[in-house]
Amino acid sequence: MEKTNTHRTFLVFFLVMIVAIMASCSSEKAQEEKTGNYQIMVVSRENKVLETNYAAIVRGRQNVEIRPRVNGTITEICTREGAFVKKGEILFIIDQAPYVAALKTANANVKSAEAKLANARLTYEGKRILRQENIVSDFDLQTAHNALLEAEAFLEEAKARQSNAATDLSYTEIRSPVNGIASMIPYRVGALVDNNITEPLITVSDDEEVHVYFSMTENQMLDIIQRQGDLNMNEVTEIKFRLSNGNIYNHAGKIDAISGMIDYNVGTISIRATFPNPNKMLRNGGTGQVILAIQKKNCIVIPQSATYEIQNRLFVYKIVNGKTKSTSIEVESINDGKEYVVTSGLQEKDTIISEGAGLVREGIVVANK
Repeated sequence: MEKTNTHRTFLVFFLVMIVAIMASCSSEKAQEEKTGNYQIMVVSRENKVLETNYAAIVRGRQNVEIRPRVNGTITEICTREGAFVKKGEILFIIDQAPYVAALKTANANVKSAEAKLANARLTYEGKRILRQENIVSDFDLQTAHNALLEAEAFLEEAKARQSNAATDLSYTEIRSPVNGIASMIPYRVGALVDNNITEPLITVSDDEEVHVYFSMTENQMLDIIQRQGDLNMNEVTEIKFRLSNGNIYNHAGKIDAISGMIDYNVGTISIRATFPNPNKMLRNGGTGQVILAIQKKNCIVIPQSATYEIQNRLFVYKIVNGKTKSTSIEVESINDGKEYVVTSGLQEKDTIISEGAGLVREGIVVANK
């Protein structure tokens, strides 16, 4: 009987141990589910340069479409497509023969008018002397004076026609109004052109400097205005340009114009930066990206991987008493795509999850990694 009781006691003890072990494993498993190993960071203040990219298009400093100002056929093309042309250089010559003839006619008319004026002046002077001797009447003197005035008017009209004819002849030599690069030429020798043609004879792009146009969203603009009181880009330390092949242009630019209106169709404001172009690398119509390097002083900067978004609001997980706590933050709209500058929601020395915030849950016990 004693042996049987001993056996039963041992069996009960064994079952109790098994239950205890299973309970312990279950507890450890639950604890593991509530504990995570995550990258963390302690928030601090620092000076930071953020680079922001904006799609941009290149325009020459001046792009002049050149059209003829007189009618006629092209008799000579004096430049090459894509060539550098100087201000005042002849680009085209339009048939000059009719305009030379018109100028000769105008010159002859001026000489005729001058002769008629001289005769009218002699007649008037003679009538004036005769009137003093009462040989002719006042009517005769007045008639001679009127003829003199008419001759003077005819001479002025002839000179005006002469000037117009000379101007029209000068317009047969089409000159470049600026220094720049010539475009392609859609016309050839013998083509009949006039001042109503829809396509210009040529376009000359002055690209000693180039204007690079880009746009900023209304929110970004408002952030700048609220922060510094105006939109003068005082925080921008440098403006670079990334070419379409991915390389950085080797000259820095400067912002010199900001539109006074917001495009209500897309909600952006246009901005112009000017870049030197000594090697003619940038051409009118080119594309690329403007890179604004913005200096931020004594600011809180966190990686974007430390945030997650819910209904257009950003959150981070702070570590409070060893556990994760979801915290709403506000950031500046201008960023470099990798980091945010935090304006509210975090304080210096706060500890946050720095990576994979979107996979974290509220109240997880964090084991520092």
